[in-house]
Amino acid sequence: MSRRLLGLLLVLPALAVIALLFILPLIMSAIGAFQVDGSYGLGNFSKAFDLYTKDIIFTVVIVSLSTVLIGLASIAIGGYLTLGNNPVAVSILRFLYRWPMFIPFIVVGQLMRTFLAKNGMMNNTAVSLGLMTPMETMSILDWRGIVFAFVWKQTPFVALLVAGAMASLNRDTIEAARNLGASNLRVLFEIIVPQVTVTLTVGLILSFVTMMSVLSVPLMINAQSPTMLTADIAFRVNAYGDYGVANALGLISLVLASSVAWIYLRISLKERA
Repeated sequence: MSRRLLGLLLVLPALAVIALLFILPLIMSAIGAFQVDGSYGLGNFSKAFDLYTKDIIFTVVIVSLSTVLIGLASIAIGGYLTLGNNPVAVSILRFLYRWPMFIPFIVVGQLMRTFLAKNGMMNNTAVSLGLMTPMETMSILDWRGIVFAFVWKQTPFVALLVAGAMASLNRDTIEAARNLGASNLRVLFEIIVPQVTVTLTVGLILSFVTMMSVLSVPLMINAQSPTMLTADIAFRVNAYGDYGVANALGLISLVLASSVAWIYLRISLKERA
């Protein structure tokens, strides 16, 4: 009993922090989502779906598309770091691809506004190279800008996990496939990727949940309708003080994130088993 009591006392501060800063606010938000004029009901959810159904679909599509592109970019980066034949190019890529990981999302939003605007760096560079005229330039500060920002920000995180998993693989199978005439692309998708699927899935799930919670990027790049749920939640609180609908939208976001978090938990439990 003394050892059990000592162990409980050691973990008690951590449990208290989790309970006070995570579990309690979550419970209060969930209760607030069902509170309507002093009673309980589904009025907040009805209002949320009436006003923001397009935004819910928009959020799911944007985050899902970004997740797919992040996965493809991460496989490409990890594959070249593992199979690349040019040591200089591999070293440069290994040095450069991690940098966006250390940039906050609010800075990413500002960078994308500077880069993707009608008179931004991307269009000005294309005009300088003669690829288009000033009249042909257009702004990409819409859903495409959000996807671009998410992919640029989250790819280094997933690529770091995937590249590490690829580097730890036994290279005998890779060399055997090469000796039999397999191309690098075939080796990547038929031998390497199946062996790092778990790591790739975990990285993509964590990125999906992270992108669901980002506020600064949709606010700074695409503030018009439709937009992401995080911007809607901020708007309901700041403009109307409507915490009921905001809590309902937050609970909907939690359900969407939990749907992929459930996959992550299953993978973790399977690995432990």
